[in-house]
Amino acid sequence: MQPYELSVAAAAEAIRARALSPVELVDSVLDRLEQVEPHLHAYVSVAAEEARQAAREAEREVAADRPHGPLHGIPMGLKDLIDVAGTATTAGSRVRADHRAAADSTVAARLAAAGAILLGKTHTHEFAYGLTTPQTHNAWDRDRVAGGSSGGSAVAVAAGAATFALGTDTGGSIRVPAALNGVVGLKPTYGLVPRHGVTSLSWSLDHVGPITRTVEDAALVLSALAGHDPRDPASLAAPGSPYRPDGATELTGLRIGIPRTYYFDHVDPEVQAAVRRATAELESLGARLVEVDIPMTRYVQATQWGLMVPEATAYHERTLRAVPELYRDDVRILLEAGELMPAGDHLRAQRSRTLMRQAWARLMEEVDVIAAPTVPATAVKAGDEAITWPDGTVEAVSDAYVRLSAPANITGVPSLSVPVGHDTAGLPIGMQLLGRPLGERVLLRVGHAYERTRPARRLATARTTA
Repeated sequence: MQPYELSVAAAAEAIRARALSPVELVDSVLDRLEQVEPHLHAYVSVAAEEARQAAREAEREVAADRPHGPLHGIPMGLKDLIDVAGTATTAGSRVRADHRAAADSTVAARLAAAGAILLGKTHTHEFAYGLTTPQTHNAWDRDRVAGGSSGGSAVAVAAGAATFALGTDTGGSIRVPAALNGVVGLKPTYGLVPRHGVTSLSWSLDHVGPITRTVEDAALVLSALAGHDPRDPASLAAPGSPYRPDGATELTGLRIGIPRTYYFDHVDPEVQAAVRRATAELESLGARLVEVDIPMTRYVQATQWGLMVPEATAYHERTLRAVPELYRDDVRILLEAGELMPAGDHLRAQRSRTLMRQAWARLMEEVDVIAAPTVPATAVKAGDEAITWPDGTVEAVSDAYVRLSAPANITGVPSLSVPVGHDTAGLPIGMQLLGRPLGERVLLRVGHAYERTRPARRLATARTTA
């Protein structure tokens, strides 16, 4: 096994044991990045020399028995919405062509304090306002979409061009590309990870979280990120004990909710079958499967758009009027549409969110975790605009991909996407685990237990069907 193939946990342990140096790890990942990047386009920019210099410094600190923290010497990527002092944050847009961050975002500062090494900035759908990341190719099939808006982060991790990465999630933008590229994506509880220094799409729905190859890795990264920051008005205090799960696979007594409604409607049969097999595996580990009804499903789409669209437009009000031609057409149209939305619709969406949160709180008294598909279909071909379901229903790709992930953003509950296999075309399938607010430990325990029963996942093959 090459160093770039190692998980965060395995690489960190090897560095601590001095069986692997940070220089060897960073060089290996950069070599892999150089190999796959021309085919995948995961990165906006790569700071190779700076990463190598940081690795040499990390190696000296290991030799002096002065490691920074649990991520010491681990190379990672940051979505290009996340500020790093002196570095461009383009948000995937010509609007930000001349931008340079004056200071680190909270998450970048915390990762640096934990010893992580920045490789570069990863591609995003422009200003995170989309579910495909058109600049980037899927790590398993270059003719298919990467998913978005954190597509660059997910592809980099899936292909071995980063040991982990951060993404943001406003309607599924961590979990969707994680599922489509066969990696783990965690959207934490709203407010658990501070967003100071992160470009906003919709401030009442935005989250920051890790994209990793294993659930254990997601827990390690979350431990470095979580905690109160007074500069984020929504910021919460993190629970005291660590998130890293133990090696147990025993789930006896845990109640897993299996939705009767919504989450299995208009879902590809192969996706549904893979998720059903995964939940059966959880049952074999001792969990009790409980059928549940998801509340207020008819209001999900209207609530998501009623919150997100006007907030995004308000954020971009000045530049949308000054330089509209610098936005991509799809994003500009959405932003202009937000100017036409009545204030009453936004207020009704806020009321709907309040009722939905209350209904979900009651639902989560019945179960500990809900298990469902992350997305209803695997990665579509680049350029495909719609999915036609067997009953003849035609659904826009972006609507399909956001449909099953939006409830967790609206309610603020944590959600973890875990790979559960591949379809007959070889494309990854993801299962979504949703929990109670600040219930990340339970989600990570369940995801880790499932993961421990499966063979080790291989890196993406970056093939093409052309």
